[in-house]
Amino acid sequence: MKFRVERDVLADAVAWAARSLPIRPSVPVLAGLLIETGDSGDGLILSAFDYETSARATLPATVTEEGKALVSGRLLADICRSLPNKPVDVEIDGAKVSLVCGSARFSLQTMPVDEYPTLPEMPEATGTVKADLFAAAVAQAVTAAGRDDMLPVLTGVRIEIEGDHIALLATDRFRLSLRELGWDPGSTDATVAALVPARVLDATAKSLTSGTDVTIALSGSGVGEGLIGFEGTVGGGTRRTTTRLLDGEFPKVRTLFPSEHATVARVDRSALVESVKRVSLVAERNTAVQLAFSDGALTLDAGSGDEALATEQIDAVVKGEPITTGFNPTFLLDGLTAIETSIVELSFTQASKPAVITGVDGGIDGDIVDDFRYLLMPRRLLG
Repeated sequence: MKFRVERDVLADAVAWAARSLPIRPSVPVLAGLLIETGDSGDGLILSAFDYETSARATLPATVTEEGKALVSGRLLADICRSLPNKPVDVEIDGAKVSLVCGSARFSLQTMPVDEYPTLPEMPEATGTVKADLFAAAVAQAVTAAGRDDMLPVLTGVRIEIEGDHIALLATDRFRLSLRELGWDPGSTDATVAALVPARVLDATAKSLTSGTDVTIALSGSGVGEGLIGFEGTVGGGTRRTTTRLLDGEFPKVRTLFPSEHATVARVDRSALVESVKRVSLVAERNTAVQLAFSDGALTLDAGSGDEALATEQIDAVVKGEPITTGFNPTFLLDGLTAIETSIVELSFTQASKPAVITGVDGGIDGDIVDDFRYLLMPRRLLG
């Protein structure tokens, strides 16, 4: 194996692939990054796999000898990041891989290639979606995904595909996000669902934003038995990620969104975000920030008893009965910052029931942007 590649192209691809390497690999070779020259003799392939998630990047390179080698992925990433801005020459030298860039020279010990597992094949393409739209949608959806590995089902995002429509749902039991978007299903008119690890989905969507489209490929009908793949074009090459679907039944959460509301309030999103940040400074751990909605105003309070107290009032357009409720300030801020419009609407049925937060387009009297909805459970108020 012998090839030359541009430093920035190599460093970016290695860093991307190395993110998929397991922190504590079950076997030593899984800490390795597989380097292969393409069969056509004009490209380079970098691969990482931990039996759950795979990453495969192709990138342009001048190949003079075909072959493959397995080296420490994180070490290679650190080296590539530090190289001078000059072409990089890589070749196998006995049991080592030689890397030369300008006057910098490195020699890396190889791992046994024959012990490295075969990466799964990309499933048959289901359809394509605009890369920037997909990344924005995923970023909103994962806001409510759980982080407790003891409840693995809730650490995933449920992807529901029906015709030219995709819905992304996530919940950690205390909040719920629903993001809907359109896409091109190609020649199929499939109705399928998949439960994808939120961490993998988020990182993958972000890494493909420089391309035009993302291809989504889904196989297997049984939850936990299938595989989902994502592929996009980056920097003259392709990047492909596959991951196994999570096992378990995602809760039926759509019915949690109420069809009617007793109180609806619209406020400036930035003003509300800054106000929540300020008053929550005095909120003790796991205590709520109180929100009191009345005609023309929203009053925020935090703190209790002899401890520090904070209160602040901002303008609000309130329709319906006055209402006082409370929320975990971190969860509230997560939902507010996930919304992209300057005005947000908070809808309530009653103080003890979940609130729905959505964006409003076109100013305080504008229309609801209902492609993203964030449902938040209230917290018990002290006193």
